[in-house]
Amino acid sequence: MRFQVSDMACADCARAIERAVAQAGGKAAADPQSRLVTVENLGTQPAIAAISAAGYTAEPLD
Repeated sequence: MRFQVSDMACADCARAIERAVAQAGGKAAADPQSRLVTVENLGTQPAIAAISAAGYTAEPLD
């Protein structure tokens, strides 16, 4: 599933999100240019919670 993360601004932000999702048991690919995060192996709410725990706001796109 994909999320819009409007407050992800740089590569360090993307790495922090990817780490947080991995710690929650999923896999993420974060692109700071498009501000999109693709998450696999986690449901919508756990993914949002992991991204929030990293300090970012996720809006589900699909």
